[in-house]
Formats: sequence, C-alpha cells, structure tokens
Amino acid sequence: MGIRIRKDITCILLSTQLAACMVGPDYVRPQAVSVPMQFKEIKGWKQAQPHDQVLSGKWWEIYKDNRLNELEGQVASANQSLIEAEAQYRQAQHLVQSAESAFFPIINMTGTVNRFKAATGQSVAVSGVRNLFGTVVAVAWEPDLWGSVRRQIEANTGKAQASAATLQALRLSSEAELAQDYFQMKALDAQKALLDEIISTYSKTLDITKNRYAAGVVAKTDVVQAETQLESVRVQAINLGVQRAKLEHAIAVLIGKSPAELGLAPMPLDVQPPSIPVNLPSELLERRPDIAEAERKIAAANAEIGVAKAAYFPTFNLSASNGFQSTTVDTLFTMARRYWALGPAGAALTLFDGGAKNADYKQAIDGYDASVAAYRQTVLTGFKEVEDNLAALRILEEESQVQNKAVATAEQALQQINNQYKAGTVNYLNVMTAQAAALSNRQTSVQIMGERLVASVSLVKALGGGWNEKMLPNADKAGGETKWTDYLIFPVE
Repeated sequence: MGIRIRKDITCILLSTQLAACMVGPDYVRPQAVSVPMQFKEIKGWKQAQPHDQVLSGKWWEIYKDNRLNELEGQVASANQSLIEAEAQYRQAQHLVQSAESAFFPIINMTGTVNRFKAATGQSVAVSGVRNLFGTVVAVAWEPDLWGSVRRQIEANTGKAQASAATLQALRLSSEAELAQDYFQMKALDAQKALLDEIISTYSKTLDITKNRYAAGVVAKTDVVQAETQLESVRVQAINLGVQRAKLEHAIAVLIGKSPAELGLAPMPLDVQPPSIPVNLPSELLERRPDIAEAERKIAAANAEIGVAKAAYFPTFNLSASNGFQSTTVDTLFTMARRYWALGPAGAALTLFDGGAKNADYKQAIDGYDASVAAYRQTVLTGFKEVEDNLAALRILEEESQVQNKAVATAEQALQQINNQYKAGTVNYLNVMTAQAAALSNRQTSVQIMGERLVASVSLVKALGGGWNEKMLPNADKAGGETKWTDYLIFPVE
C-alpha cells in the first residue's frame, strides 16, 4: 500500500514533465566473459536425480542432519553480521526515497515579528515605534528537465538492489561457513573416537608387553617403546581439543551467541556427501548473489553518468508565495492584509567551474568501466569456484576409495605382525611400525571424509545455494514501503 501511494504521487508529478528529456546512457546489461557450454570438471560427475532437481533455500537439509538443521535455522535471525547487513539494506532503501523526494516541491511557512522606528526625516505614515507582523507560505520547485533526479533514483535503486544481493551473499556465506565448521568438528570427533579406541588397544598391548617382560620373554626396551607409543597417541587426542574448541566457538558466533552459551557434545561422522545438482554455467549468472550484486552496481554506475551529464545543463527554479502582513496581530489574517507573488522564476547555467563538471563526468564513466570489470571478474571467480570444488569432490572420492583399501591392507598387515610377535619371530619395533601405519591410514580416511563434506558445502555455495536473481527486489520494491506519515515534517513511529 505504501509503495503504491509513493508511485501514484510520483507519476502525477512526472506527468507534468512529459516533454522533459533524460540525458545519459540507458542501461544495457554488459556481456559477461565467455560462458562455456558446460563445466570442464563435470566429466564423471554423478548428477543428482532427477536431473532437474534444484537446491532449495534450506540447502543444508540435503545432508539430513537434524542438529545441523537446528543450527542453520538460527543464522538468519541471530547472526549479527546479517542484522547489520539488513540495516544497511534499509539505509539503501531510504536513499531511494530521499532521491524521489526531489520530485516534490518544497513548502516553507514563515512567521515574522518586527518592532522598529523609522529614521528621522523619513516619510512614513505613522511616526515613532511601530510593530509589523507577517506570515508567508512559500513554494519552490525545480522541474527535472534533464532527468538528473530520475537518474539519481535509478542509481540509488541499483545500489539498493545491490545491497539486497550483498545481504543474500552474506547469508549464504554464513550458512556455508557454519556447515563447514560443523563437518570439520564432526571429523575431529571421529578422529578423537579413533584415537580413544587406539589408546585402549595400545594400553592392552602395553599390559601384555609388561607381562611378557616380567616372564622374561621380551626385553625392557619393548616395554619402553610400548609406553612411548601409547603416550604419543594420547598427546594427539588431547591436541584435537584445541581445534575443536575453536570450531565450536566459531559456530556460536555465527548463530549470535557467545562461546560460553553453546556446548556441542561429540558427534559421530555419520554423514555422506550428497549428490548435488549442477546446472549449466550460463545459469550460474542468475544463481549467485555476488554476481547479481556486481551487475546491479553496474546499473547504478551507469545512472551516475546521467546524473553527471545533467549537471552541464541549466537548472530552472519556480517559486510562489502567499502571505499576510499587518501592524497588528488581530488584523493579520484578513483579506485586506493578504499579498501574493509568483516568482521569482530563475534559470542558472554554470559558465566556468575550473573543469569540475568535466572531472565528475569522466569520473562517472571510469566508475562504470570499473564496475563492468568487477562484474566480469566476479563471474570468472564464480566459474573457478565451481570447477575447483567439482574437481575436489571427484578427486577426493577417488582418493577415499583408494584409502579405504589402504586401511584394509594396513589392518591385515598389523594382524599378521601381531601374530608373528606373539610367536617370537619379530621384535616389537615391527609391531610399532605396523600399528603406526594402521593408525595413520585410518586417520587419513577420516580426514578425507571431512574434506569431502567441506568441499560439498563449498560447491553448494559456489552454485549460489538456493538463491535466484528473481528474488531480488524489483525497482518498485527497492525503495521500501512509504506510508503517508512519512510525508509529514516530523517523525511518526
């Protein structure tokens, strides 16, 4: 309703300027860099089924993790960076409204009281000390003949839309960062569980070695080596706590809490990287909010050229006043004391400004060129990020398959070495080597799974999550809602 009121009034004012022109170039979306037919790293990619499946706004639900869903749900409402970005977007909307206010005339009401005495010898109707009361309503209006106001509205609208895209890009980035921290934490928890299992095994091995030493079967060095190996693994397990604490603190901040308010119990690594739908590269231009932000900045920069160009042309000012003037208050508002005036009407044209307008105009053109380059660079970066994560997921999956085989063979080798050690055919050093190899391979397997989950989140982010440029506010909504009370001269909450 508020938007409709503002647009109706604006249309009425614009209808009085139908003959007015609008200088400066009309916006045409620039050509992006060469867009490939498909992503290079898509070969061998397991596409999600059905093929036309798309990511939703709650893209994290594809991981089917209830705790992650709960945490992600708190980002939009409590993340302080998002709250700041939302306030900045509202600021940008109000800048649109501020620019639209230039369509309207300025109305001032003035009341005056004068008490004076005429100079000696001056011919006046009444001599001595006199009072003069006055009140006047003055209207001043500058018609937008060259489109400066319209171009400024266009520029501010583009900036507001860019601010809305910035908000969405920050939201996606925060959601992705939380998911990555979460999966890294689960990977650390899995490593900790693995190390705890190994500590239990090594403790039993140490007990057996001590018994064998007491029986005179093995040397003291075997006991020392077993103790060293056990303590080394305990150190690794303790050290994981530092990394986990940092990740938990980061998650707390992302959901708008202090680290002291959040405690996440250890979690099993029971999530598999899901199939992620990957669309054509051309569709990426419509799905990433940072690309939309860069494109809207081009539109704003293009309109700024028109604003700078309109400054070359003369400005026209129309004014009128209507008021009362009297020597007594009781007769002030009578028709006999009324006066009015049309004008002054004026035109102003700058003849010399030391090159200031030329500099402003060229600066606007340079700003447009810079924004086009920034847009194209953002597109290239978007393609790169998708390719990077497609390659990472494909390669990590291959690595995971090979690593699983390595884990199996290392466990088999350890079992054989243990049997040989019990039989007395090998010394304890061989056992330590086999145990270290088995542990290292199992740790690597867990780390790869964590990297796969993090890479899958990065791919979702690179694809724009569930966003689409159709979600950007259009020109009518970019200025926000205006109520009739906003036109009053004092704020009304």
